[in-house]
Amino acid sequence: MSGEKTEKPTAKKNRENRKEGKVPRTQELGAWSALALFAMSVPKLVGHEIVALRDLMAQCFVVSGSADLAKALDLLGEGLWHFLVATLLLGCGVMLVGVAGAIAQGGFFIASKAVKPKLSKLNPLQGIKRLFSMKTLWEGGKMLAKSAVVAVLAWVAIKSVLPLVGGLVPMQAVLDNTAATALSLLRNVAVFGLVMAAADYLVQRRQVGKQTKMTKEEVKQEHKNSEGDPQLKGAIRSRQLAAARNRMMADVPTADVVLVNPTHVAVALRYDPERGAPRVVARGAGVIAASIREKAGDAQVPLVRDVPLARSLYSSCQVGQEIPAELFAAVAQVLAFVISRRTNGHRGGEHGTPRPNAPLPEVPKTPRRRREPSGAAPAGR
Repeated sequence: MSGEKTEKPTAKKNRENRKEGKVPRTQELGAWSALALFAMSVPKLVGHEIVALRDLMAQCFVVSGSADLAKALDLLGEGLWHFLVATLLLGCGVMLVGVAGAIAQGGFFIASKAVKPKLSKLNPLQGIKRLFSMKTLWEGGKMLAKSAVVAVLAWVAIKSVLPLVGGLVPMQAVLDNTAATALSLLRNVAVFGLVMAAADYLVQRRQVGKQTKMTKEEVKQEHKNSEGDPQLKGAIRSRQLAAARNRMMADVPTADVVLVNPTHVAVALRYDPERGAPRVVARGAGVIAASIREKAGDAQVPLVRDVPLARSLYSSCQVGQEIPAELFAAVAQVLAFVISRRTNGHRGGEHGTPRPNAPLPEVPKTPRRRREPSGAAPAGR
């Protein structure tokens, strides 16, 4: 079906989707990564601070039975210091993990279109649909799974510690065992959370990929909008060629001579001693060659019939270029002829070539910069 969305989004569509917030992204990754960092780094990153806090806690139990206020205040100040150091280290680590998680999911961006108020969001029917959407069901399933797994892991951890809380085990052993059990619980919960985050990312990617697909007609329309309508581009190109052709035809009266084929090709040359070699001011085949000959006749620019020279110039030169060095001698003989006639007061007319019938040297052909209009004859005719 033409309206079925089966095509992957284009680069432009992906940029628009990013502005609308349609990017596969899970909020779980940053939180669970931070918890994993906390559980893994506490013994190493802030182990010294934790040991110090634990010792302070043990001393607090001792001081609590005395009335030494100064000692209690010292312990409180030292405890706050170690607590601040541990919190700062963990906070920096958690922040770095959050940044890394955001970068891993496509970097930071502002969904400018997503934050704009929309009346459709206030539609109660749309709200009911969202309540029973697959996204809502998935979010609810995640909450139930997380609650159940965390509850089970917590119960197992608490159950393992309960036998120690009876007054028969030394306080130091209770604290050590409780800390180890708590860290083990955090690690297990973090591992489960990271698995959930990976699953959530895959689901989000699938949902966003399905939402952002395009129909074949949308892809064609976007390509047309970005690249331009072929018909419009063709019309613009035609107008550009026509304008260039008009400028070229306007330069024909400034030429010193027009070499013709005699009917299929025409090349107009102008020689200015101060600018170096003769230059091509106009060239064409077919109907354009006929227009050049007509324009030259009206301006009394002499036409010289020289089939090999006209063909060679047409195939090796573009408008505005100097003639190739290999043809200097041949063109010089033609220019000497027309300049001599002009000096004697003769202008215009069509003449045979003044050169001897000798073969011309090979000249490399230059690629055409623009296509000749329909009706033009090839250069080799």
